[in-house]
Amino acid sequence: MSDKGKTQLTIILTATPDLVDEGDRVFELHEQWMAETHARDGDKALLSYNIAKGPETANPLDPSSEPTGNTCYALNEVYASQAGVDDHWLQAQNWEHFGDLFAWASKCKVTTLHGSPVVRSHW
Repeated sequence: MSDKGKTQLTIILTATPDLVDEGDRVFELHEQWMAETHARDGDKALLSYNIAKGPETANPLDPSSEPTGNTCYALNEVYASQAGVDDHWLQAQNWEHFGDLFAWASKCKVTTLHGSPVVRSHW
């Protein structure tokens, strides 16, 4: 099923080696919280949730370039509409580990697309 026209939240966090264990911990908690709290139907539905983790490379456009030693986490959430993203941020205010995630992320390099429309999608 194509996600074209849906709404996507993407956050890429680049962590130094000393921050990887904490990143793993907070994303495990985040995954659990998302599964317990987010809608599966309707305009707030979370349609897809993925976290990818891998090495940062010296040349981000060359996958064969040397690793920097840092680790990248790519969080990708696709919602039925912007209402799902809005609901996500509203719920996050009450998530008991939001402060942990925020404290960890503040030590990382972060790039975010807040509730962007999916403009190209297959299947």
